[in-house]
Amino acid sequence: MIRRLAKLMPCLIINAGLLLTACSEPPDTLEQVKERGVLRVLTRNGATTYYENQGRPTGFEYHLAKGFANQLGVELEIIPLVNLNDIFDAIKAGKGDIAAAGLTKTPAREQFLDFGPPYLDVKQLFVYNRAFSEPIGSINDLIGRRIRVIGNSAHAELLNQLKIDHPELRWEESQDQEPVDLFEMLSSGEIDLTIADSSDFYTNRPFYPDFRIALLGGDTVQVAWAMAKGAQSASLLNEIQAYFDKIETNHRLSSLKDQFFNLDEDIRFINTHTFMELKNKRLPKYRQLIEQVAVEYDIDWRLLAAISYQESHWNPKAKSPTGVRGFMMLTLPTAEELDVDDRLDTLQSLRGGARYYLQLYNRLSKSIPPSEKKWFALAAYNMGIGHLRDARKLTEMNGGDPSLWRDVKENLPLLRQRKWHKQLKFGFARGDEAVIYVENIRKYYSLLTWDELNQYRTPPPRRVADHLPASLIESIHGL
Repeated sequence: MIRRLAKLMPCLIINAGLLLTACSEPPDTLEQVKERGVLRVLTRNGATTYYENQGRPTGFEYHLAKGFANQLGVELEIIPLVNLNDIFDAIKAGKGDIAAAGLTKTPAREQFLDFGPPYLDVKQLFVYNRAFSEPIGSINDLIGRRIRVIGNSAHAELLNQLKIDHPELRWEESQDQEPVDLFEMLSSGEIDLTIADSSDFYTNRPFYPDFRIALLGGDTVQVAWAMAKGAQSASLLNEIQAYFDKIETNHRLSSLKDQFFNLDEDIRFINTHTFMELKNKRLPKYRQLIEQVAVEYDIDWRLLAAISYQESHWNPKAKSPTGVRGFMMLTLPTAEELDVDDRLDTLQSLRGGARYYLQLYNRLSKSIPPSEKKWFALAAYNMGIGHLRDARKLTEMNGGDPSLWRDVKENLPLLRQRKWHKQLKFGFARGDEAVIYVENIRKYYSLLTWDELNQYRTPPPRRVADHLPASLIESIHGL
């Protein structure tokens, strides 16, 4: 009888006293989040996910998650974990509501996770160091190489797929390392190859000028949030879909991508090489002054450093044929307006440049989001606020968003053309030069940010097994 009941009614539990209790479905995740008043987000600590910057949380995934928590009207709790295995175990155990950790959506993961809408397309790149390795032209060239990837990652899945047709392929997997750790191993020659997402590779590439792409790892893959698989996630998935629809429409998503991933394959290596060289040789002499002025005017010191590099390459005696001079390359009328007596005095020049930048920043329309406003202020710094206002008006005329730098920079070069500038108040301007000016500063600012993050980050705890020879690990597994 008991067997028949067990077969016919699998959602009943038979206790010692033969009392029957109906099984219940797992509680709805979205309802739990709202009752708790907290959205628990599992992530990894890294430059493209979540990290602390000047005592404040930031990162692409952090800002996405913060926006979603705000939409739900709840607090955000970030739970950083060391590796992918820990994240997957935690989400399945209900220790987090969402995993937002730069996770690639793969068929293997869809067996135990539900994924939200994809928000980032990335390529999987086989990367080698040309200082130690010959060029690699095919999968067969990978055989015999020292390859290391992050454990339980989509990159490990890719290698397992390749191994079907190339059984001699060998690699090691790390449970205690992030992409930057593998880049460091590749840089020092400890390994011959690794696989990296294009977002990680292009963000870090300026720091590793000898890195090259060996092969593409198949088709473009998609990054998405993940949650526990099952009916309990259905309502949360619907809310996530609505959230991403919203930030796609209002351009918040593209703005975040632009903010955190603007270092790409288009970056000019000659300029980058010079910048990195002077960052090490010249910047240390002036960094304390830059930080002092940045504190005085409440500006990110790295932004001020990037502006001063673009202006003078950190040369306090710099002079242009047009007469601008000094660390921040101020014109004589601007210097007089800003009470700068000596343009060749580094501290005075920095203070004058910072004051001028803030004046322009504060004169900009309140409709421009703070995350975008600094780029508009830099364009005004280069060409004047009147021409910038013309460019915003022109952007609106052409169907763009005048509060997004991405749209305005597309229209700035049109200020050179009579058919456009004759319709505007301030007329002709070299808008293309302003675009180059701002984009250069954005790249230098990003380089300083990533460099500082990589230098001062706390490495994850080491797992001994990850650093044993592969032959020894195989012997242990055979016991």
